[in-house]
Amino acid sequence: MKAILCGYNWAGCKALDILLNLGYEVFVYTHDSEAYLVSLKDTCEKLNVPYSLENISKSNLPFKPDFIASIYYRYIIKNHIIDAVNGKIFNLHPSLLPKYRGCSSLTWAMINGEKEVGYTYHYIDAGCDTGNIILQKKVPLEIFDTQLSLYYKIMTLALMDLPEVVNLVLSGYCGTVQAGEASFYKRGCPYDAQINPAWGLDKIERFIRAMIFPPYKPASYKGKDIYSISEYMSLVNDNSGGIIE
Repeated sequence: MKAILCGYNWAGCKALDILLNLGYEVFVYTHDSEAYLVSLKDTCEKLNVPYSLENISKSNLPFKPDFIASIYYRYIIKNHIIDAVNGKIFNLHPSLLPKYRGCSSLTWAMINGEKEVGYTYHYIDAGCDTGNIILQKKVPLEIFDTQLSLYYKIMTLALMDLPEVVNLVLSGYCGTVQAGEASFYKRGCPYDAQINPAWGLDKIERFIRAMIFPPYKPASYKGKDIYSISEYMSLVNDNSGGIIE
């Protein structure tokens, strides 16, 4: 049994561990990592798993795999790769598709005040996060969640379902067509991490929590890093003589 993993960061490392434990011969496509990120490349070297930093292409496939799994891969996977595995290629996306296609899905869900989030395993097709749903689950968005806690919670739960998803794909399950209102967010930090004082305090509080993902920069107001709504209110009070409009 052979599998290709297109992955990155700790989630890619965990996916590799799961696939190896399932008995697959795995080849990995990944990226160089910043020093503060868990490196899938380094993990491959420790485990003697072959890998490439090149963008996956039909010309550099090491073998014909039983399937391809994309877990936090940062390149667009082209149609010729989809065709090369007869459509047995899937992605893990941290949202309840078709909502929050694209990037920063959990961050935008927090900012927008969603009560629940989740994850979706879906087939990769020519669109961006538009393929048929293989497995989807909802998770409550807690009032105390930060981007950090929510991301790790969602991805940890999602990776526990990876073996089931592999079985569904190999069994020939076609998945279900995405239904409902779609939304898409492009890559980039929401609002450049800048707090807008015209927002209501509820949104400002959510935005602050949604920006907490060390070592990345937190929310900012008037050049100051803001980690809590109390910090923001203190700064506003200081600048307004103690009066919040």
